Amino acid sequence: MIYPFKGKEPEIAESAYIAENAVVTGDVKIGDQSSIWFNSVIRGDVAPTIIGKKVSIQDNSVLHQSPNNPLIIEDEVTIGHQVILHSCKIRKGALIGMGSIILDAAEIGEGAFIGAGSLVPQGKVIPPNMLAFGRPAKVIREINEEDRQDMERIVREYAEKGQYYKSADRIK
Repeated sequence: MIYPFKGKEPEIAESAYIAENAVVTGDVKIGDQSSIWFNSVIRGDVAPTIIGKKVSIQDNSVLHQSPNNPLIIEDEVTIGHQVILHSCKIRKGALIGMGSIILDAAEIGEGAFIGAGSLVPQGKVIPPNMLAFGRPAKVIREINEEDRQDMERIVREYAEKGQYYKSADRIK
C-alpha cells in the first residue's frame, strides 16, 4: 500500500518491487531495482527516507525517523528480516542482520556487516568494512573476502528476486 502524507508522495523507481502488503507513506524515495518485502513499513511522515539502488528491505522491517533527522540507505545495502532503522545512515554495500535495531544518528560504514540481533545505539559509528554485533554492537573484526562475496551474492539475489516477484502472477 502506497499512501501520501500531507502532500508528500513516495517516489518509487519503476524497476523497484514493493510487496502488496508492505506500507510506504510520505516523503520516501526508493531507487532502481530495490525491493521492499512482505509486511515491511516505511513511514516518511516525520522526515525523509532515502533508499538507494539495489537495496533489499526484507520482511517485517520498520523504517522511520525523528524530526529533522532523515533515514538514508545508500546503494546495494541488505536490510535483513525484522530490522528496525530509525533516523540513521547505512552506507553503500552494508548488511544489517536479522532482528537488528539501528537508532538515531548512528552510522554504519560502507561494506560493514551488523550481526543478527544487534543494537547499534544512538550516535554510534561502525567503521567501513567491519563486522560488529551485540547489544550494544561492538566491532569484532574486519570483513574478509568470504564475507564480502556472501554480501554481494545476497544483494544480487534479492535484486533478481524482486524483479521476479514484480512480474509474477499472483494466485488468488
